[in-house]
Amino acid sequence: MNRRLLTILLTAFTLALASAYLVYRAINGRLSASRPVATTSLVAANADIKLGTILTSGDLTTVAIAGPLPKGAIQDPKNVIGRGVVSDLYQNEPILESRLAAAGSGGGLAATIPPGMRACAVKVDDVVGVAGFVTPGMRVDVLISGVPPGAPNPAEGTQVETILQNIQVLSAGTDYQKDADGKAKPVQVVNLLVTPEQAEILSLIGNQVRIQLVLRNPLDTTIATIPGTAMGSLFGNKNPAPVKERAPERVAPKPAAPKPFSIEVINGTQRSEQKFSRPEEKP
Repeated sequence: MNRRLLTILLTAFTLALASAYLVYRAINGRLSASRPVATTSLVAANADIKLGTILTSGDLTTVAIAGPLPKGAIQDPKNVIGRGVVSDLYQNEPILESRLAAAGSGGGLAATIPPGMRACAVKVDDVVGVAGFVTPGMRVDVLISGVPPGAPNPAEGTQVETILQNIQVLSAGTDYQKDADGKAKPVQVVNLLVTPEQAEILSLIGNQVRIQLVLRNPLDTTIATIPGTAMGSLFGNKNPAPVKERAPERVAPKPAAPKPFSIEVINGTQRSEQKFSRPEEKP
């Protein structure tokens, strides 16, 4: 066979295979797009829902999810209605079991407290409570300031100590209960998530000294050893020189009193003794 003819046939055959493959891909892609994708309906939030809200049927909607379901996903709305939200939900977000309180525990702040922990309210000033210095989920350290009772050196004045570190904030600035108009009532407290022992400490110092919250990085979980600071150490020399004791004055001893002397007087056969005191020596 002519070599030129063979080359033409091989080229035509290759082009035919390539064209057939491209046509197959195009047709198969259209067929795949037209096939229905298997999805699963999950319960989701109908709008943004705040922490502490008790869910009703009006708060819920459904979304279709393709592929594997998220862990703790809920398909039946009956398993959601009446349960409290322990973390903010956003519109069209699937509701997971981990974002809800246990069934029957209600809503509000109590539903967000893990077993074995306590919520302790701490009074704060306007800057902390209203201006948004701390918000739920943040981490704070708790400082106290005052004059310790029975302090060995009261002259140092007010002292500051860090009593608790890396404490989670449950709520701040607004209360979960609503007034007659449906608006949240502002409060001047911050609720902290603490252990029962830490709750006793906060309760003991609440009416005795001033409490201050300081914000910390949530990724910083290191518990530092802090010695505390006294007001007296902030002024002047922090290491004053020791006061020298004054040496006692030396007192010269008094001279001993001069001893008296006596003279024996002989008058005939009679003898008598006369005593005389020595005159004081003059310097």
